[in-house]
Amino acid sequence: MSRKNYLFTSESVSEGHPDKVADYISDSILDRFLSEAPESRVALETLVTTNQVVLAGEVRGPDSIDAKAMEQVARDAVRRIGYEQEGFHWQNMKVDCYVHEQSADIAVGVDAAGNKDEGAGDQGIMFGYATNETEALMPAPIYYAHRILRSLAEARHSGESPELEPDSKSQVTLRYEDGVPVGASSVVVSTQHGAEVSQERVHEIVRAHIEKCLPDGWMCPDEGLYINPTGIFVIGGPDGDAGLTGRKIIVDTYGGAAPHGGGAFSGKDPTKVDRSAAYAARYLAKNVVAAGLAERCTIQLSYAIGVSKPLSLYVDFHQTGEVDAARLEKILKDVMDLSPRGIRQHLALNKPIYARTAAYGHFGRQPEADGGFSWEKTDLVDELKNLF
Repeated sequence: MSRKNYLFTSESVSEGHPDKVADYISDSILDRFLSEAPESRVALETLVTTNQVVLAGEVRGPDSIDAKAMEQVARDAVRRIGYEQEGFHWQNMKVDCYVHEQSADIAVGVDAAGNKDEGAGDQGIMFGYATNETEALMPAPIYYAHRILRSLAEARHSGESPELEPDSKSQVTLRYEDGVPVGASSVVVSTQHGAEVSQERVHEIVRAHIEKCLPDGWMCPDEGLYINPTGIFVIGGPDGDAGLTGRKIIVDTYGGAAPHGGGAFSGKDPTKVDRSAAYAARYLAKNVVAAGLAERCTIQLSYAIGVSKPLSLYVDFHQTGEVDAARLEKILKDVMDLSPRGIRQHLALNKPIYARTAAYGHFGRQPEADGGFSWEKTDLVDELKNLF
């Protein structure tokens, strides 16, 4: 029997966190490739540190997107985040590009040829998860940790809170009673700020956003509220700490409330099942919960490089299911083609929709008119209900 009464914590980081700056640059370059050639292949990593950006990886796409073009995309991405600091400035930073052509050996395994369908870009396991704890069918701790930072970022970008700088982190600990979240026991927020801004003013700004983002009655006690607990946060972003693509995969997914296969998302085109199959698994799990077949659902997929069909599909209802999990496993394979090509076509993933995923989570977002966050749709609900 699983525990019913406990504390659970998840963290989030803002778009200005060094690792998220790296993710945003990688996904912005990916979007540039897909906007010019939807079948482009991209696996791009970014490193950021004090006034320095390093791009590396392999691509296959238009010749017009050369090192100079990628450098400009990186500068534009950093400018949009808002970095115009002495230690990290979109105009002054040095950009080194070591991106090269995709390996021919990988291309042979992935490309369709003759009777061979497109294969997975790598081996691996991917997980999707959904729970009815929140309206977005996401675990509550990560949902509210993201929400607080997005609110702070919106206030910074709009000019409402010019005292704030781009780098910030949050951590939310929720109290569960009888398996249901009922309130926060502690909230931690650290946000970069101008040198002239007092900690009292930072506390005033941040507390208002926390209270706005948590449900009524969920605010933690004063002794559980930690705002800039080091006392000062002026030096931040890549000037304060180096950042790398793919180092915040738990922040990107479910905040530790569900398993993670280990593969990062950012900088990878949708032939890479690390990304596309994780989106597909979330899509299926969310539709299962939205259809009322379970209160919680974890789905695991596995793939082999160069092989089109998944090697396995596993469903876990965490003792909340209303239907037979083994039967659902068979049905899901019929409801959706889970080959790399099938996933990309079903979710329309060959679009420049990825830079927006780089911060505040890849899941629990609203589907957008241009195809962004298509994996958050619940358009399988009626079909799943009918099949059961």
